[in-house]
Amino acid sequence: MNDAPHVPVMLDEVLDHLAPAASRPGALAVDATLGAGGHSEALLTAHPGLTLIGVDRDPNALELASKRLAGFGDRFIPARAVYDEIPDVLRANGFAALDAVLFDLGVSSMQLDQRERGFAYSQDAPLDMRMNPDDELTAETVVNTYAPGDLVRILRTYGEEKFATRVVSAIVDARGKARITSTGRLAELVKDAIPQAGKRTGGNPAKRTFQALRIEVNGELETWERALPAALDAMNPGGRVVVMSYHSLEDRITKQELAKRAKSNSPAGLPVDLPGTGPTFRLLTKKAQQPTQTELDRNPRSAPARLRAAERIAPSTRAGGAP
Repeated sequence: MNDAPHVPVMLDEVLDHLAPAASRPGALAVDATLGAGGHSEALLTAHPGLTLIGVDRDPNALELASKRLAGFGDRFIPARAVYDEIPDVLRANGFAALDAVLFDLGVSSMQLDQRERGFAYSQDAPLDMRMNPDDELTAETVVNTYAPGDLVRILRTYGEEKFATRVVSAIVDARGKARITSTGRLAELVKDAIPQAGKRTGGNPAKRTFQALRIEVNGELETWERALPAALDAMNPGGRVVVMSYHSLEDRITKQELAKRAKSNSPAGLPVDLPGTGPTFRLLTKKAQQPTQTELDRNPRSAPARLRAAERIAPSTRAGGAP
């Protein structure tokens, strides 16, 4: 494991967007993707009256972040869960609603730097990629047992890999001779399958395949489609949400859900919104924010990040929403 400090992505922007909600008396924040705890530490430091629940499915992340945040006492509450379980986490800890929520999606730097987790294509390790090590499905299982058509679909949809058919043909041919068990072997197969012209831009040619497999193994997109609406429904009026996405599919889901809640559902032409049909959120970012050049120089891993933020302006009209 790499013990180098992990740099929270777009920290200044996160703090700025969440400050009006996190600074309210008795405010509750949820860091839905706790990771190494960098964003949580900054929020708890900036707002002495804030209570924060840190959610992560990875027990190792929870343990390390809890040690980092131990000095905040009972203002920090760790919770092992997936981020679509936020309403359950709130109820389990005696809270009815939240005031600020942060989602920093994708794989964390800490997980990338743990070679044995099998997330990184740049170092040889078992082909794993599970965010929760107790889950059964691994990248090795996907690579060696999924039908070729399913593999092509996963690489095209989740990795946006235009050479998906070539990559899958190489995988199927190789696994017919010997099971593919390591990240190094898979990265080599992908590299050899992609034509030279396709290697000239976009970084490591295995990046898209590894992203696609990680998303499949952890069910990330399906979880995100449930998680964001659940979190928005659980917010108090005046509460704020910040989402950082690292690929277009996550960002598209985020953009569409926030836009839907920021517009009126009243029939066109009415001078005012009918009761219960007005916008329930206000967009704080008209388009996704990206890291500054200063941040890119300090933390190159932040390059794909796209940040969107919104504020709740009215109670939810959905059943079970926060009051």
